[in-house]
Amino acid sequence: MPNPMSLPIWFKWIWMFELHTYPISLLVFSLNLAVSMLSDRRVDLTKIWQSGVVLECVINISEGRDVDRLTQLAEICATDLLDVHFDPEHNRSVFTLMGITAPRRLTELAVQLLQLDMHQGVHPRLGVVDVVPFIPLDESTMREAILARDEFAHWASSELSIPCFLYGDERSLPDIRRQAWINLQPQCGPDVPHSTAGAVCVGARDSLVAYNVWLNPTTTTETARLIAQTVRGDGIRTLALRVGNQWQISMNLIDPERVGPDVAADRVIREARQHNVEISRCELVGLISQHALNKISEQRWVELDLSTERTIEFRRNHGYTFAA
Repeated sequence: MPNPMSLPIWFKWIWMFELHTYPISLLVFSLNLAVSMLSDRRVDLTKIWQSGVVLECVINISEGRDVDRLTQLAEICATDLLDVHFDPEHNRSVFTLMGITAPRRLTELAVQLLQLDMHQGVHPRLGVVDVVPFIPLDESTMREAILARDEFAHWASSELSIPCFLYGDERSLPDIRRQAWINLQPQCGPDVPHSTAGAVCVGARDSLVAYNVWLNPTTTTETARLIAQTVRGDGIRTLALRVGNQWQISMNLIDPERVGPDVAADRVIREARQHNVEISRCELVGLISQHALNKISEQRWVELDLSTERTIEFRRNHGYTFAA
């Protein structure tokens, strides 16, 4: 009989409850039932991965300055790596991967190389491996992405002893950032942060575009925050971040085929002009889908920091090699 303490946390609750309330025969039955459920679930996952499921995973790592470490992290991903975007001021990198195995290799190495208590950067974070979202592509489904999310969280918590906060339909990533360790505990793993790795936010979501608009250096703190607040909503999540001597409106475009980089940039520009603020430049973080790119006039691609070469589809077809 398996050790019940090695099973996921939801089963531990059942085990402890039944230990005090039910006879041993029912206890054995419930344990075997739970093990059977877990076995069936893993068989189900095996079938899914063998059936042509295509999942993207966009991992945010709390390291954006040490090129040697970034190179090691990129190399461990091998041919599953589609892109690395790193920012020394944020001290953060975005690794775009394909599949379910490269995220584990990357996470394991990052936990070995990095320490959260040594990290300094302007972007909020909970861990050295901060965000791990699984995104269904092609004909894959959100159910398959959720299964990948849950399996990754179980692996990270059991093998690496890292607490995992789950996001998706039940809660958003901003919800976790606001509530973690205050009135929200991890859904998987220890109930305290890992001593060097912190915690991981593991999600299942649709495609989004990470996008930055830089304001000119004379912009005040009050104005930058007001612009971010006004632009926020209707498909755009925003943060106003001080990066070096400039303010940046950092955005997640959560419905990029409706509200893409062009729409988002125009909203920032329009609001900035209300405060006599000029835009310095725009920046795509990571990749964009070809479908979302096609909705934007090609005449604006250079201005908006966009190109066919930075689409998910192009990188899947042509590959990618990290070069700092």
